[in-house]
Amino acid sequence: ILQSNPSSLYYFCSFLQAVTFHTDLGDLKIELFCERTPKACENFLALCASGFYNGCVFHRNIKGFMVQTGDPTGTGKGGTSIWGRKFEDEFSEHLKHNVRGVVSMANSGPNTNGSQFFFTYAKQPHLDMKYTIFGKIIDGLETLDELEKLPVNEKTFRPITDTRIKDVTIHANPFAG
Repeated sequence: ILQSNPSSLYYFCSFLQAVTFHTDLGDLKIELFCERTPKACENFLALCASGFYNGCVFHRNIKGFMVQTGDPTGTGKGGTSIWGRKFEDEFSEHLKHNVRGVVSMANSGPNTNGSQFFFTYAKQPHLDMKYTIFGKIIDGLETLDELEKLPVNEKTFRPITDTRIKDVTIHANPFAG
């Protein structure tokens, strides 16, 4: 039902609280903050359900900072939201880049969210109220460790070897297998 009607995801968002990315290096299970960032979560879940992220590479990887993905072109310049345009930021004083594994929308300035997102490798308080936080890794930090170890081009921060999201599982319950 979700793949045939992604718009129904907004209604069911409060029940769909977790997704697992199956990557070349292992799994990353993410708890979503649908109540605090409903638009970002609706967009993210619909893109997950449609297979949009399947095959996306981690195209930017800065040790100690973050790793970015969500661009089907693999360039860091592509991707769009489910609405076919950029969408507004959603900030909450309760959501901070205060731990390893925070998941945020990547953007090129205020209200320019699309499909790209990143995982933090450490606290990044300078990102608070500038990037929409919509989740956190709840399982698979060892996979995040492996991503952080990938050798990169020192000028572009692109991993030397393409590492991809193979596919995504959407969970109705964050404790589901």
